[in-house]
Amino acid sequence: MIRQAWRHALPLWGVVLLLSGCAAVRNYDAELYVTLERASTGAVDDAIRLLESNNRQPDKDLLYYLELGMLQRLGGRYEESQKAWKAASARIEAANAGGLAQVSAVTRGSSSYVINDKLRVYPGHDYEKVMLLTYMALNHLAMGDFDGARVAIKQAHELEAQIAELRAKQYAEIEESARKRGAHTSFKELNGYPIQTIDTPEVNALRNGYQSALSHYLAGFIYEALGEPSLAAPGYRLANELQPGQPLLEEALRGLDERVGGRPDDGMTDVLMIVGTGSAPAIQSRQFMLPVVIDNRLILIANAFPVMTATSWKPSPTEVALDGQSFPAARITSIDLMARRRLMDDMPAIMLRATIRSTMSATLQYQARRASDREHALEMALAASIITAGSIVLASADDRTWRALPSDVSIARARVPRGVHTITLHTPDGPRSARVSVSGRYAVVDLRLLRHQLLVSAPKLRAAR
Repeated sequence: MIRQAWRHALPLWGVVLLLSGCAAVRNYDAELYVTLERASTGAVDDAIRLLESNNRQPDKDLLYYLELGMLQRLGGRYEESQKAWKAASARIEAANAGGLAQVSAVTRGSSSYVINDKLRVYPGHDYEKVMLLTYMALNHLAMGDFDGARVAIKQAHELEAQIAELRAKQYAEIEESARKRGAHTSFKELNGYPIQTIDTPEVNALRNGYQSALSHYLAGFIYEALGEPSLAAPGYRLANELQPGQPLLEEALRGLDERVGGRPDDGMTDVLMIVGTGSAPAIQSRQFMLPVVIDNRLILIANAFPVMTATSWKPSPTEVALDGQSFPAARITSIDLMARRRLMDDMPAIMLRATIRSTMSATLQYQARRASDREHALEMALAASIITAGSIVLASADDRTWRALPSDVSIARARVPRGVHTITLHTPDGPRSARVSVSGRYAVVDLRLLRHQLLVSAPKLRAAR
């Protein structure tokens, strides 16, 4: 193992030197905070320019395209947003080596073992991949393309099934690897780690960290609009299972067949209003003492671990006013909670990699002190120094995450005459209003509250269905 670690460490020393001043040590949270602040003032184009100025490298990474696509969507540039998100989807496929089934949660490359998780190509979190396809479906709806939305939302739910199968294999692999190495995988063993940021009743109540009631309710709405009640019902039903106890969600199943086939065109539009508030939580890097066993002795070694920050956004609206008439709004998905569940589920793998790095470095130093010949001692000492120096240069946990996603998502539903309407949200900072046009029997209006700003993604006018 020592010789193998040495072979990995030497070439990685050059990587450390090259990356010490570039993207691998970026403070992603700080960059995106300023970018989202620009967008929250309504200066979406300025936010896009800032994002581009922070990503000058020719080969843009996955997060650049995820963030760019959302900012373009907030600015009503749906075609450009789809182009950016297609580039993101291509990078997800490439990062997953041609298919989710081939991805290993533990063995993503020697660099993450020896030096730092930030050296891994960012593959995207599971919930980000599903939400990407969900928002691509919303882009199609904003352009009046229900058939394109149907394709995207179907892909989202096929992806969920693939993730479920992969996750089961990954968890088994992590447990087996940790057992063989005698490694700690519970974040509760990290002295001082803020357990309450990810281990809460609300987080644990989630079925997993990637399925959202929003995606499945949207699927139900799309299939209903396309006259496919047999496919709409499972979508609505699963949304109810994922977010139980919400009367608004339960109402979607009642009268579904009548809405689809038994109601004449009366000039009204069934409008689904989606309200996203805030932005997804940031991840910060903090140092904690990790216990590892060296020569049958338990020692504590400092390591950087990711910590989910507290959400600073205001509560979601409980109602939406349309031309002065109020309609109840229900929180259907919390991306904030999904992000926390994702981190909680990933912590065993994160801790396993940290344990391997710490044990490797400490063992090399121990072997150097006990080496029988000077050449071997120098070799081991140099290897230990490379790993230690690399860890210091990149002494931060992986804080990369799709920040432009909303923190929480609510929905409201109404039947209104076709034409122009005023939608108003009552927020703690006062009412926020926007004018939208709806046409056809079904329409989706996506509203986004970013601090004091209300940004609207409304459908283009189209012929009645």
